[in-house]
Amino acid sequence: MVMMEKARPTIGDLDKRAREIFRHIVDAYVETGEPIGSRTLSRRLGTNLSPATIRNVMADLEEAGLLAAPHTSAGRQPTEFGLKLFVDGLLELGDLSEVERAQINSECAAAGRSLPEMLEGATALLSGLSHCAGLVTAPKADKALRHIEFVHLGPGRALVVLVFEGGLVENRVIDVPMGLPQSSLIEATNFLVARLVGRTLAEAHQQVVLELQSQRAELDALTRKVVEAGLATWSGNAGGALIVRGQSHLLDDVTALSDLERIRTLFAALETRETLSRLLEAADSAEGVRIFIGAENELFNLAGCSMVIAPYRNSERNIVGAVGVIGPTRLNYAHVIPMVDYTARLIGRLIG
Repeated sequence: MVMMEKARPTIGDLDKRAREIFRHIVDAYVETGEPIGSRTLSRRLGTNLSPATIRNVMADLEEAGLLAAPHTSAGRQPTEFGLKLFVDGLLELGDLSEVERAQINSECAAAGRSLPEMLEGATALLSGLSHCAGLVTAPKADKALRHIEFVHLGPGRALVVLVFEGGLVENRVIDVPMGLPQSSLIEATNFLVARLVGRTLAEAHQQVVLELQSQRAELDALTRKVVEAGLATWSGNAGGALIVRGQSHLLDDVTALSDLERIRTLFAALETRETLSRLLEAADSAEGVRIFIGAENELFNLAGCSMVIAPYRNSERNIVGAVGVIGPTRLNYAHVIPMVDYTARLIGRLIG
């Protein structure tokens, strides 16, 4: 006998009373992170509905997969599916305060900073305003290079300075062999200037790699290591960069060792290039803000976390990056969604 999977409910399947009760349960969960019982909910509703009537409605919502009891108590809280249904069908978006708008405008429009510095500032501000981890994918470097230089920082460390057409400057710190002479940094600079200046990183990268692999490059062993270290860094730069700030906010709701392990796994995922690629894929398929809740979030495949992300576009209206926040599933979606949307639109206008 073949068992038919029960169809998941939609908001249209809930009557007015069930919607109202469900809304208050979600609101309470977003505020406290705790389940709510029928008696508390009865007082919160301020209506003539008895706790017994509310319990019956809550039981129906639980059977529909919208609520769950995390403990043996009578309290209920929304499931990840319930939160998704609420955000898609019942959420009433708030608006940013004038102070918040002014803060975002000021941070993004600050004069005298490079694009990466502006994006870092916007990410940190988003994190502070939302009390979540802020993230942004920086645009890939698709402009031609104007200058490249290696600068000695100290034993085993060097700074790579990339200057692009249009004035964008990017600095990357790389590891180099201990005791590296200044002459090797100069030779590495001259070698790459001759091959990269006037071309994009993507255009010239393959040629330099082939030249190194075929031993056609007349470089000593130390200089070769400097060039290879630079290439490893720039190959990441050519595809953009992922900037994350405020990860410590993700620890605010940690109450058990399993929660801590989940957050550690998330931190590790945020360090990978695959995560950057998936974030860009999510942005590319969106016209506006996208919301991923809990295990639905294939980017990290983790229950207990949500992500709100929106793309931003260049002057040709092409999506070149994305901005968003990551936090617990009990995000204040009504506040975070317009905040992310406003920031993404502002960044798009500024880079356009």
